[in-house]
Amino acid sequence: MDSDEIKKRYIEFFVRKGHQLVRSSSLLPNDPSVLLTTAGMQQFKDYYTGKDALKDFGSKKLISIQKCFRTSDIESVGDESHLTFFEMLGNFSFGDYFKEESIRWAYEFIKSLGIDDKRIYFSYFEGDSEMNEDRESYEILKRLPVKIVNGSRKDNFWGPTGLEGPCGPTVEIYIDNIEIWNLVFNEYYKSKNGKFSLLDNKGVDTGMGLERLTMVINNKNSVFDTDLFKNLIDNIGIDDLRVKRIIADHIRGSVFLISDKIRPSNVEHGYILRRLLRRIITYSRLYNIKDIGVLFSTVVDFYKKYYINLDKKEILKVFEDEKSKFEKTLDKGLRIFSKLEKFSGKDAFLLYQSYGFPLELTRELAKERKLNIDDRAFLEEFRKHQEVSTKGAKKKFGGVDGYGETVSKQHTATHLLHKALSDVLGKEVKQAGSDLTPERLRFDFTFSRKLTKEEKEKIENIVNEKINANLKVSYEEMDYKSAVESGALAFFKEKYPERVRVYSIGNYSKEICAGPHVRNTSEMGRFKILKEESSAAGVRRIKATVG
Repeated sequence: MDSDEIKKRYIEFFVRKGHQLVRSSSLLPNDPSVLLTTAGMQQFKDYYTGKDALKDFGSKKLISIQKCFRTSDIESVGDESHLTFFEMLGNFSFGDYFKEESIRWAYEFIKSLGIDDKRIYFSYFEGDSEMNEDRESYEILKRLPVKIVNGSRKDNFWGPTGLEGPCGPTVEIYIDNIEIWNLVFNEYYKSKNGKFSLLDNKGVDTGMGLERLTMVINNKNSVFDTDLFKNLIDNIGIDDLRVKRIIADHIRGSVFLISDKIRPSNVEHGYILRRLLRRIITYSRLYNIKDIGVLFSTVVDFYKKYYINLDKKEILKVFEDEKSKFEKTLDKGLRIFSKLEKFSGKDAFLLYQSYGFPLELTRELAKERKLNIDDRAFLEEFRKHQEVSTKGAKKKFGGVDGYGETVSKQHTATHLLHKALSDVLGKEVKQAGSDLTPERLRFDFTFSRKLTKEEKEKIENIVNEKINANLKVSYEEMDYKSAVESGALAFFKEKYPERVRVYSIGNYSKEICAGPHVRNTSEMGRFKILKEESSAAGVRRIKATVG
């Protein structure tokens, strides 16, 4: 059974159950808590908290086939199952049906695909110290001829996305020990202070990855063996299976990012697209793959019957423009790399600084030649570069006495400002740039509108409150992944090395950084916002003083 037939059966099944089909939303979400659309429920998030689905869609029961993109899986692409772009089948209820129908219909649909009961098992939330067991789901599952497994909060409790929002227990469905479907029962609302309250209208949010389902239904060992990838994989004329999968995945992801008007850049969505395109370009050079454009066309031709905004000419132009830009430096960098018999941190930093090679790309190139990269040495070179930049700034401003001290104060203030902006305005805020002069600091951040007078005053007061609290400024070294998982803020535009410094200001601010800082906020003096203005579309700018 190919993916087209699975889609058709899914839609027909849930339409018969009274659902309204809704078109996929963009990969650029309305939800500011996430960078890209990662699940089918994101376009429906407001309907779990009061917005009227009946008024907007003519039904409280909806289904969609949503295009999704998950950046967390980029490093894992190349194995049997990990993808960046995928399609999610989902059925949703906003105050209509709940657990009974959701579980029964899910089982019924799986059986309609010809799956034997012996291959199926369900897991449910067993409860913990904070939340009771989902006994209602368990009692429903007991009536089905399938195996039931207890699940922890990690596996069987979903949400919320961001700091607050709808959430609840889940029932997960497995075929041959592979998770294929997640049924989320949104019956709670978690507030920013961590408290749970019952929702007035209980909701259902389910998600099932089409690629994984197609793999399981057809007894394939990999998602890349399904019809969703066959023509693409067959047209990549190399032997290295891992690289073929990376190229195939990244081309699919790039096609859909570009079609949603994302363009390559060094920040946020554009940086994700640039990473994909530059990996495609690099591998095509390393393996002498001549016509990548044919592969882009293959993807467009496969999906254009479902997604009408796929413009082949536009997509190919974006790719060719990025290819032209990157190949100019790629040629020089690859020539230097090919001559190296050993590989030092200094060499890695040269490729990073002079030829635009992110450390991950250099690591992949080194792996192909069985060379090791000294990440610590790379970080040391990175720090040296930062020190030189600071000295250069001091020289630029006429050797003003005490400028190094001023830089430290201003730079530390940007950390407090970054956190205060996030606290007051929400997680939509991400650093988009900064600049320091002897007279002022400048901080650019992503935000969609002008700040109110009250918001600016609140932000200014928070920063000064933290300065007056005499907070200690300290740092620790850790790997980049651990830093992000610990909650450290990062400058999305920056290409970070494997190991980074994480600066903490008391228990308030935590940020990945390599710049100069004061040792205690008591050294800083008063913070004052001078001006708040637009810097670019979707980017605001604050100019401020400290001292």
